[in-house]
Amino acid sequence: MLNELTIENFAIISQLTLTFGEGLSVFSGETGAGKSIVIEALGFTLGARGDVSLIKDGADRLKVSATFTSDVLAQPLRQEYQITGDVFTLRRELDRKGKGKAYLDGRPITVASLSKLGQLLVDFHGQHDHQSLLHSSVHLTLLDQFARLDKQVDQFQQLYKHAQTLRARLEALRLSEQEKNRLLDLYSYQLQEIEHAHPSQDEELQLEQNLPKLKHAGRLLELAENAYEQLYNAENSATARTAKAVKLLESMEALDGNLTSVCDELKNALTALEDASATLGSYKDDFDLQPDALDKMLERHEKLKRLKAKYGPELTDVLRTAQELKTKIQHLQHAEEQEQDLQNELAHVQSDLLQSARALHDKRMKASQKLAALITEQIRPLGFNQIKFSVSVEMDEESMGPNGADKVEFLFSPNPGQALRPLKNIASGGEISRVMLGLKTVLAPTVPVMVFDEVDAGIGGETGLLVGQKLVQAAQGRQVLCVTHLAQVAAYADHNFHVQKQAVHNTTQVHITPLDGEPLTQEIARMLGGNSNKQSAAYSHAQELLQTARKHRNL
Repeated sequence: MLNELTIENFAIISQLTLTFGEGLSVFSGETGAGKSIVIEALGFTLGARGDVSLIKDGADRLKVSATFTSDVLAQPLRQEYQITGDVFTLRRELDRKGKGKAYLDGRPITVASLSKLGQLLVDFHGQHDHQSLLHSSVHLTLLDQFARLDKQVDQFQQLYKHAQTLRARLEALRLSEQEKNRLLDLYSYQLQEIEHAHPSQDEELQLEQNLPKLKHAGRLLELAENAYEQLYNAENSATARTAKAVKLLESMEALDGNLTSVCDELKNALTALEDASATLGSYKDDFDLQPDALDKMLERHEKLKRLKAKYGPELTDVLRTAQELKTKIQHLQHAEEQEQDLQNELAHVQSDLLQSARALHDKRMKASQKLAALITEQIRPLGFNQIKFSVSVEMDEESMGPNGADKVEFLFSPNPGQALRPLKNIASGGEISRVMLGLKTVLAPTVPVMVFDEVDAGIGGETGLLVGQKLVQAAQGRQVLCVTHLAQVAAYADHNFHVQKQAVHNTTQVHITPLDGEPLTQEIARMLGGNSNKQSAAYSHAQELLQTARKHRNL
């Protein structure tokens, strides 16, 4: 269950904390008051995309956190995400530079992991999602989701990609002789250019390390000789002076034992000076001042730079390109031999592909009947007494795509005597909303929280009451959050929140207030288009709606 949602500097919300209970929670308020922003903030917390435009004007960053009870997750998931307490909190932040952070109980978590967990916690239905039902490609996705065919579809897609790769390779082999020779000349020239340079993976690093030394060789040698002279070679060198000081301290130590530590430290310093002098001496003696060494190294560096510009961007990419060119040349030189092998392999893959497509079709056919029956059962009480709903699955082996050979279409007949037709051809906005509500109820049975942002679009009156009742039913055993403009839906809520936008000190603030009792009745009256006067017809109607809803929930 979602216990709490805290929002800071998100859109027009400065600071807001909402506490949720079980059942159906409804957000109401004037158009543009900010009702959907709460839903958007929850989605952002759970991994939805967001950009800096979401940060409230004048703020440096936004923060949103959501606290859930851990019992909504299976034990393996709690172990995977290291959730040990009765509750856990997800938090997400975004700053003006576009840098985002995500946390689970204060521990950093990737947005990908956050999104994966979010999909298991909350199912969202936005204001315009019902329009997706007009596209048959969505119908295929929904059917596969219902039938839990993710693994089978993934296996098919891997086969499909393999077949596409084989076809591309065959097409490349079937080039004209002139084109084949042209490519052989090009690839051979490119390979020869790389191989003639003999690049090695570590060579660039060595050049970068040695070039500065060669560029400043004369100055380095001069400084090395001067430093060596000062440390060791001069009559009054640092080593000589330190050695004299050691002898003096040894004499002093013989008279005062407290000077032992000082004497030891100076001896160590003398040893360090002698070691440094020896190292510096070897450095200057080994220095090579070959006049053409720098020119050769600069020439080599420039050659590698040109190779990277053509085949890079890095030297490792150049070496990889050389290997790819060898493979391409080999394929072109042995094209005829490889063509037959590829044809045989493609035939084998196509056979597996067809077999996999048929298996998918069979599973989809079985699932389509169950899905149609469940959706019909869910939406018949929503004002569709004579509804007909069917899921058509037609297989066309000649039009195979990445998801199989099936075309899936939702067919719908809302009225008696009306033939089944594609949903996009006959359904009104209100009918689409109700079908989507039925779909969501069927397809998200295990998700603990469901969110509907204006699922009541295009409906009203008696149908609004039916949608309110269906939302109450959907909230059994889970939470449902709903943004609505319909009084009929708001009346059925277990928890009501009124959203209001106010201008304060030249800024816009959003206030959300829990409603109950008299304030709730007044809000229902407002939603009915009347005023909150107790003597008004709207107020009386609001009371009747609330009483009807209470009776329905108590049945």
